[in-house]
Amino acid sequence: MGGKKKVGLKQMEKQQVKEDDSKEAKKKEKAGPPKERKTVGIMSPDAKNEKIIAEIKKMPVLTPYSVATKYSIRISTAKDFLEQLEGNGAVQLVSGSHNLKIYKPAAN
Repeated sequence: MGGKKKVGLKQMEKQQVKEDDSKEAKKKEKAGPPKERKTVGIMSPDAKNEKIIAEIKKMPVLTPYSVATKYSIRISTAKDFLEQLEGNGAVQLVSGSHNLKIYKPAAN
């Protein structure tokens, strides 16, 4: 016997006006300046550069995501970069699967 009470005409009109105002406010928020997008680089940093190797040795753990965000490159490029560093002996593979590899700086 309960249920939702029917809304009167005045109440319905108030709800309609409130919805219209909220829609206009959302449009004004969206109409603001466009968000800036960072361009992601495709070229990886030089794996033999001493400055880059020094920066990487300061990081406690190296993952493709952390390197990609630090140098603004794609994750696939960061994976290749870390493999190059491993070949150079600058980093060591700690753990990994086919999805994610975790590296640490080599102790030299």
